[in-house]
Amino acid sequence: MELCKDTSVKMNDGHRIPVVGFGTYAPDTVPKSKCEEAVKVAIEVGYRHIDGAYFYENEEEVGRAIQEKIADGTVKREDIFYTGKLWSTFNAPEMVQSALKKSLKSLQFDYIDLYIIHTPLSLKPGDDLCPVDENGKLIFDNVDLCATWEAMEACKDAGLVKSIGVSNFNRRQLEMILNKPGLKYKPVCNQVECHPYLNQRKLLEFCKSKNIVLVAFSALGSHREERWVDQSTPLLLEDPVLNALAKKYSRSPALVALRYQLQRGVVVLAKSFTRKRIEDNFKVFDFQLTEEDMKAIDSLNQNLRYDLCQQFLDHPECPSICQTK
Repeated sequence: MELCKDTSVKMNDGHRIPVVGFGTYAPDTVPKSKCEEAVKVAIEVGYRHIDGAYFYENEEEVGRAIQEKIADGTVKREDIFYTGKLWSTFNAPEMVQSALKKSLKSLQFDYIDLYIIHTPLSLKPGDDLCPVDENGKLIFDNVDLCATWEAMEACKDAGLVKSIGVSNFNRRQLEMILNKPGLKYKPVCNQVECHPYLNQRKLLEFCKSKNIVLVAFSALGSHREERWVDQSTPLLLEDPVLNALAKKYSRSPALVALRYQLQRGVVVLAKSFTRKRIEDNFKVFDFQLTEEDMKAIDSLNQNLRYDLCQQFLDHPECPSICQTK
């Protein structure tokens, strides 16, 4: 498939997802107004896939940016593909639709294009996004994710969302949903940490076999926020192989890392708050890596997770929390 700025891939429910998305997560140190401005710039540059989440606490700003670009004629609502996420404190099935409606209100949308379960971990319901006990340990909730999925299906049937999917799920957790008795809709996607140091080869193969799109976040490594990222981990964009290929193609290491994912059939998210980088990251369509170059990047895999939250999902207690047994 020839890749261009308008390229999208068909999901298993018939809807299409643009292959490059703009991520809207921002550390606490970044003013929400800066995120709002970045979304407007991204739309001006040509991004049509905007990735957001309730957990990011900036849906009002993101929605305002989109509404402004609709109002000035840059785009129509149907031109924008917005991904929203059900946060872990709302995984209880009776809370799913009300959580979705909160996001719709903040965004000033009638519907969300893609709504996904943010993580397979369920947290204690309440106002705290990350509820902890007196020892600072996260307080979990015991939720059957199959029941959560049925509530997601109901949101689709109600016309509040067009497509539904998951995020941070491993193969076992995906199979739990896929093998659920009475399954009405398969997840259209699984959004996971994915980059040359964690290429998710086996998970990608499994997702392709089930016609589930893999969406890559942290595709350029990570934002390096201390509370989420181990500061001792190597910087992906300083990797010698990526830099050698960047020199070969007269591109940035970031563009090489993004192009790598596209050629593997992965939908990729890029994020920045500066106009130049937002523009540069969208220039991923005008060059192509050779098969030899792709293999060289494949060889960089270390199964290295930047996201500490992701590392917790591999913890031995995770399966019981996620109701996979």
